[in-house]
Amino acid sequence: MITSELIFNGLLLFATLTTLLVTGLLFTFALLVMPGLGKLDDRSFLRGFQEIDGIIQRGHPVFGVVWLGSIVSLPAVTVMGFGQLGGWAQGLLVIATALYVLGVQLPTFRGNVPLNNRLQTLELATMSELKIAEARRAFEPAWNRLNHFRTSIGLAVAMLLTVVLCMR
Repeated sequence: MITSELIFNGLLLFATLTTLLVTGLLFTFALLVMPGLGKLDDRSFLRGFQEIDGIIQRGHPVFGVVWLGSIVSLPAVTVMGFGQLGGWAQGLLVIATALYVLGVQLPTFRGNVPLNNRLQTLELATMSELKIAEARRAFEPAWNRLNHFRTSIGLAVAMLLTVVLCMR
């Protein structure tokens, strides 16, 4: 028999897993992808990022399940948590969800995605080297600052969710 406790535990596990995967992606970009792309000349950097982001924008199914799964499951499990948890665990789950929405998703959709979208509109093949250099300067530092922030918050959220899981 499927009980509300079983549903809650499964949703908590799914929310934790998807949140950890999103955070791992952000961490990988901060640690490896952007530093690697950063070593390229301006045109190659911008073109490389366009290709990476293009995979996401074309709707990669696994990425979509993970990213959207975290957005939906974490608030859902938090609401369910009011009937399943008490004390510290409930508070930690609320804090984790608020941090994730405000510190990972909001900067993503208000900062990184608009930067990505602007970058996707560039016709690099027809741009001068000066315009390409300007485009990189307008993109790379801002994108990296936002991503480092999202990564830090995501790591904090991952730790909180792990604690909640251990309290079950």
